[in-house]
Amino acid sequence: MAYQIDRYNNTLLTNVEDGTVDQTTDLKFIGKNYAGYGEIQNENFLFLLENFSGATAPAKPLSGQVWYDSSVSKLKFYDGTKWRTNGGSEAASTEPTGLSIGDFWFDTTNNQLYVYNGTIFVLIGPQNAGSGITQMQSLSLLDTGGTTRNVIAGTINSETVMLISTNEFDIAASNSITGFDRVKKGITLVNTQLASNGVTTPAGHYFWGTASDSLRLGGVLASNFIQQSSGGANTVFTTTVEFPDSGIQIGNSQDLQLLIENGTEGVIQNVTGNNSKIKVKSTNGSGTTTHSVTFDSTGITPAVDNTFALGSGSLKFSNVYATNFTGEASQATALRVGTDFRTASASASNNTVAVRDATGNIAANLFQGTATQARYADLAENYLTDEIYPVGTAMAVGGDAEARSAKVGDYCIGVISENPAYLMNSEAGGQAIGLKGRVPVRVNGPVSKGQAVFAWKDGVCSTITTNALVGIALETSTEDGEKLVECVLKV
Repeated sequence: MAYQIDRYNNTLLTNVEDGTVDQTTDLKFIGKNYAGYGEIQNENFLFLLENFSGATAPAKPLSGQVWYDSSVSKLKFYDGTKWRTNGGSEAASTEPTGLSIGDFWFDTTNNQLYVYNGTIFVLIGPQNAGSGITQMQSLSLLDTGGTTRNVIAGTINSETVMLISTNEFDIAASNSITGFDRVKKGITLVNTQLASNGVTTPAGHYFWGTASDSLRLGGVLASNFIQQSSGGANTVFTTTVEFPDSGIQIGNSQDLQLLIENGTEGVIQNVTGNNSKIKVKSTNGSGTTTHSVTFDSTGITPAVDNTFALGSGSLKFSNVYATNFTGEASQATALRVGTDFRTASASASNNTVAVRDATGNIAANLFQGTATQARYADLAENYLTDEIYPVGTAMAVGGDAEARSAKVGDYCIGVISENPAYLMNSEAGGQAIGLKGRVPVRVNGPVSKGQAVFAWKDGVCSTITTNALVGIALETSTEDGEKLVECVLKV
């Protein structure tokens, strides 16, 4: 008996007769009593699993059917009329049809993106494509200090001709833009670089029209010009004024002269008197001027004794050169010793003045004089050892060098010292061996304060009595293993 196949919306799709295979759709519907149905049924499951993956669309699609287009690696669905891309944009060289409002189309011919508004496709960008790009673009640039700066770049046919910024900064080399090195607040034109002193080079990029103000005229800062006005004692020039190297003279007797000597040397001189003064506005709020410095034939002198400073705490001169300084200095970089000048040093450097370091210590290679105290507790001497031994090792004469580790039956000469109070033979090689005083000693097994310790094996001591006496323990330890025990040497 035939049975009918209904769609999800309860409309009839097809009737399947007994013993037949219906191929109304891309899936095969199997009728009752059809022999060999297993392969067909399993293939149906496989087609659904892979969404009919292939470069050719299914031939008998239903609305809502999903197909993976392997030729473009995109998942598509059938809307009842055509196959549409599921997400992303339709990529084609011509305008696609059947799209809905908000759908995208990527024009593969011109490399431009459009959105459909229900009637037409509206261009998103770029505004001009092909061999060059013309657009206003937001960029994030790094300055030379590593800070991110946001700008708007104006580009014509792939050439950036201006940058708009709210900050002034130098562009880092890692994201350089041709024709730009320093970006100023406002609009910076291409080739307005540091080397060109703020003037666009080569010529051709200008602001055209009327500007109410300008920083430069012909590349020269506006502050370098003076103005001229009609009448009045205070003449203000309204046109550019240039003076020859002979300069200008000021005063009823032409006392003050400003000129250029030797082609490049600027000179201010008093041609009738024997001194010149520098005056500044007083800081007391009175509005009067204060005379601070006088220049005369003997040099520079302050107007009032012990009143004016040369430099300040925050603004210092780099170097001041003189044959002699008369007065007091709070700091100096060198101290005169005889005919030499020596700097201070916290290390044992030759021909320097010894000073304390951050911990209060003074370093030197050799002290000549008398010391009444020592920081450490043992008298030691350097001996060549057949190998490097750890602190506290009992030592005896022998081995491939002068000394080796002591054992039972040896005559112990001392113990490897950690911090000698006095080191003899200090410039010789080898290790410092404590001869007298108190030192940490390597001891194996328990030991009580006041108990004698003896060399036993490989420079390690114990309380077992031998003829190799090392010292007397100054502390008690119940540990069974090896440890360092403070002892008085008895070698």
